[in-house]
Amino acid sequence: MSRFRRNTRTWPNLEAVRRAVISCERCPRLRGHCRRIARVKKREFRDWTYWGRPVPGFGDPRARLLIVGLAPAAHGGNRTGRVFTGDSSGDWLYEALHRFGFASRPTSRSIDDGLRLDDCYVDAAARCAPPDNKPTPRELAACRPYLEAEIRLLRRVRVVVALGRVAFESYLKAAGLRDRTGPFEWPRFAHGALTRLPDGVALLCSFHPSRRNTNTGLLTRAMWHDVFRRARRLIDAVPAPSRRPRSASKAVQ
Repeated sequence: MSRFRRNTRTWPNLEAVRRAVISCERCPRLRGHCRRIARVKKREFRDWTYWGRPVPGFGDPRARLLIVGLAPAAHGGNRTGRVFTGDSSGDWLYEALHRFGFASRPTSRSIDDGLRLDDCYVDAAARCAPPDNKPTPRELAACRPYLEAEIRLLRRVRVVVALGRVAFESYLKAAGLRDRTGPFEWPRFAHGALTRLPDGVALLCSFHPSRRNTNTGLLTRAMWHDVFRRARRLIDAVPAPSRRPRSASKAVQ
């Protein structure tokens, strides 16, 4: 992994990271799966030309809000080429972002639908659609340098919303916080939990808006909206972080 991390220094901007993501071939299992899905397709989308490549982050390069999800959906981002676009999870996400002033429209259907994000950037722990929505630890580690680079380049981020435990842990690792906090200070994932990190960023947790969570009621629309309402208030009220590490993190429930 050291070779991959050194490569982050060669990505001077988000466009360079985007190009590196799209051309990535680090994980043969994931690349093979995405290509098979793009070839076979789903009957509902048989007239589409699937993207079938790794999916880059999307949004405002001056964003103060960063959303981190798990991975593109096989017939969502892997089809459309844009993260959280063309699936039910994206329906939940962009409706909430529009409701609270971060998106120009409440739906995200295709890469050229005119959607714009304001003060928000949407990302994922893994950039390829994984079988059964389960990237392996090694695949997540191979993808992490992209998230590391984006965290470094998104200098104005004040609030991070992590969608699910994998995204939560991936963000913490990519941000380098395991080296900054002691073992007893490492925050725990729980829906609605808010942690002030040593670099001043507020990390807010949510269950992922997958159908498994939304159809079973584990995540309700009211719970979901509350997460983004809090993110909006934090961004509007909390001073921008200095990015200088503090001695300890402070958890707020």
